[in-house]
Amino acid sequence: MRFGAAVLRSYDGPFTVEDVRHAGPSDGEVLVRIAGCGMCRTDLAVRHSAGRSPLPAVLGHEGAGTVVATGGPHTGLSDGDHVVLSFDSCGRCRNCLGAAPAYCDSFAALNLFGGRVEDPVRFTDRAGDALAPRWFGQSAFAAYAVVRARNAVRVDPSLPVELLGPLGCGFLTGAGAVLNTFGAGPGDTLAVFGAGAVGLAAVMAATAAGAFTVAVDRHPERLALAEDLGATALHSGTPDLPARIGRLTDGGAHCALDTTASPGLINDALRSLRPTGHLGLVARLHTALPLEPGALDRGRTLSHLCEGDAVPGLLIPRLIALWQAGRFPFDRLIRTYPLADINEAEQDCAAGRVVKPVLVPPDGDA
Repeated sequence: MRFGAAVLRSYDGPFTVEDVRHAGPSDGEVLVRIAGCGMCRTDLAVRHSAGRSPLPAVLGHEGAGTVVATGGPHTGLSDGDHVVLSFDSCGRCRNCLGAAPAYCDSFAALNLFGGRVEDPVRFTDRAGDALAPRWFGQSAFAAYAVVRARNAVRVDPSLPVELLGPLGCGFLTGAGAVLNTFGAGPGDTLAVFGAGAVGLAAVMAATAAGAFTVAVDRHPERLALAEDLGATALHSGTPDLPARIGRLTDGGAHCALDTTASPGLINDALRSLRPTGHLGLVARLHTALPLEPGALDRGRTLSHLCEGDAVPGLLIPRLIALWQAGRFPFDRLIRTYPLADINEAEQDCAAGRVVKPVLVPPDGDA
């Protein structure tokens, strides 16, 4: 089959929309016509991956759309099903079997660095040259994606499926940190450092759960949005930021989420916690993290969180239900772009002019 996709051919070059070819679904896979795909900063981080993510590649891992073909009789999905796509996992290792697929033993290989070793090269450009294996098991910056059925979560066909893709990663990560990792609820206090897509999803989830939230960012428009979504906003340059958070939370936050990977803000986040508080990091650190004296005192803990500790098939329906009830208004964070405008979407995302770009492919047949 042949279809249009946005291909990244060099780490410092633009995306180019061109025809690609795929052999179609094999056993256990489904072919999905993509209605919309969110752009995540993990997609853009490929440019700075020091060659670990192979190019040329079709990126995109927040896809959603309609199943148009299935490979084999045991996918659990049918033609016409609307699905949200999420990260790949093996389904066989101890963590997958223990309902922790985000910590799959093969997570990096399956999602970032090369795909499944049992998959033949089936993704090629117009000239017949091989493209990198499917990104996060999807490669959804395209009109179609072929994915493992375990990557796909069926959703109500009456929903605007073109907007649902970010529930598979960015919004899942922020909301999952609050609802799964921290288990936040009424009476709990949360500090969120960085009011981008992940941070604002955490704010929305905390508000829905009844927790008190402080949002920290340097962009006034992001702080204003965080306030609209239920948080108390503080500029990251606020003098003695941890003490200010401590006063707002009556002795320090129960938990904190950092999305910035800034060592200074990570230390502020730790110092803003009450005794036994928990700080979760979601951004990958690229340098050593110096901890200030006392930052980890008094039973405080620090951990890295992946994909909101989520089982996508459980959390995505929960977030949709909250959205339908008006308690998780993720659509307020989205701006749609035609797939052909992917470079404009990337520039707007990098500059902070949009919280969550969603790329919409043109209608067409394979």
